[in-house]
Amino acid sequence: MLNRLLSHDLPKSRWLALALLVIVVGLAIAPFAFPGAKALGVASKMLVFILLIASYDLLLGYTGIVSFAHTMFFGIGAYGIAIASSRMGAGWDAVAVGLITALAISLLLSLVIGLFSLRVKAIFFAMITLAVASAFQTLASQLSDVTGGEDGLSFRAPDWLSPAFELFDGKPVFGVTLDGKLFAYYLLFVVVAVLFLLLLRIVNSPFGRVLQAIRENDFRAEAIGYRTVVYRTMSNVLAALFATVAGALLALSLRYTGPDTTLSFEIMLDILLIVVIGGMGTLYGAVIGSALFVIAQNYLQDLLKLGEAALEGVPVLSAIVTPDRWLLWLGLLFVLSVYYFPTGVVGKLRARAARRS
Repeated sequence: MLNRLLSHDLPKSRWLALALLVIVVGLAIAPFAFPGAKALGVASKMLVFILLIASYDLLLGYTGIVSFAHTMFFGIGAYGIAIASSRMGAGWDAVAVGLITALAISLLLSLVIGLFSLRVKAIFFAMITLAVASAFQTLASQLSDVTGGEDGLSFRAPDWLSPAFELFDGKPVFGVTLDGKLFAYYLLFVVVAVLFLLLLRIVNSPFGRVLQAIRENDFRAEAIGYRTVVYRTMSNVLAALFATVAGALLALSLRYTGPDTTLSFEIMLDILLIVVIGGMGTLYGAVIGSALFVIAQNYLQDLLKLGEAALEGVPVLSAIVTPDRWLLWLGLLFVLSVYYFPTGVVGKLRARAARRS
């Protein structure tokens, strides 16, 4: 049953299977095991990033396409929900209209980009997507009447996703209040789980194997009869649609959308880092990489505070081990992960398991 659910793409490593189990179970019970607004926010961001990174891995890891426009589709999904909800008011009709409109826009844009740009060489396609993403970010910042400009848009979510909504008159269950934030979190969890399994099915289908053939040698794939431009375009469209849904989920979780939360180039860099850390061409890498990166991003400063207190008075070290240097340590962790895990965490664990078998 599990084999079929995972589309016959098993972890192939005991340590990888254990890590995935810990992450999935941890996310499933996060509101009960890790109470508090920060922990719930970290778990929600982890879920959104798992879907976002998995969708980008379909493009980069499985098809071999380098695109810098992925955050654009991420932002389209978020802004679709935010604009519709702010104009139509809180309600599932606004969510439906915003999501459908966002998906339609992403479908059109990704199709145009794919058809007109994927015929050029890889570096030129990457530059084209970077230009398009930059133009979209500028547009979102300047159309303040529609998008809220640099301040972004805050909106009300549907009633039972609102923090004000409480079940059982606010009486805790297992120490947790069953409110709108909890329902919003489990909506994220279920949608991300379903779409991740769908992505697993896609990459392990005949379509996914053609994408991998194109990644390895596009000339050979073309020679044996596959229209590589069509397959690349379809991969571009699918990745864009999944990223759009991830953006919509983030908007519903935060009840806010702005350029910095979805469209910034820093998020695109984070996506690239997580794909490399987790392992390209392995959707499980999206789970591992997102978990490691989001936890480090949110808790590394707290860890450095403890280190600073322990090393107080020690010259040089006390100045280096400080929360203000968290980006330095995050970069160092990334360099070490690339050095010791050149094929990503998933690739390394699978290779080790293969050598032992």
